[in-house]
Amino acid sequence: MKAIVYTSNAETTKEYAEMLGEKTGLPVYSASQANRKVSPGDEIIYLGWLMAGSIKGYKEAAKIYRIAAVCAVGIRATGSQVDETRKKNKLPKDLPLFTLQGGFDINKLSGVYKIMMNTMIKTGGKKLAEKEDRTPDEDSVLDMMMNGGNHVSEENLEDVMEWYEGR
Repeated sequence: MKAIVYTSNAETTKEYAEMLGEKTGLPVYSASQANRKVSPGDEIIYLGWLMAGSIKGYKEAAKIYRIAAVCAVGIRATGSQVDETRKKNKLPKDLPLFTLQGGFDINKLSGVYKIMMNTMIKTGGKKLAEKEDRTPDEDSVLDMMMNGGNHVSEENLEDVMEWYEGR
């Protein structure tokens, strides 16, 4: 394993990448840094943030590196939406995929992403707020959408570390 490579927009994916780097001893690079530090074909762990179910930067990284595992960081609970994320991103069935709850801060977004999330908060947030039988995960998502928040934790990396140590 050569490195951990990540794409981050609001810093929570970067936080996870750095935490994972500390735990594994692997060097950590943003996707742009990796172009200069990691050779094509090297084996990496890739972390990307989720936007509408798509893992940002994954397709590009997969064309360059051998990806040993993927961590997708979003606002939903750690371990949720694995099947949907795998299908949406056309990940091979044998590629380990971990979903990690990150955070949300509308002020850290820019451009089209900020516009899209403002629209999602107004429409999806309103619909979710009106839902009477919300799950705890939905309550957490609604709270993050309305108030922001950061759920990055070492605890959320336990399954990733178990996979890594068992390789």
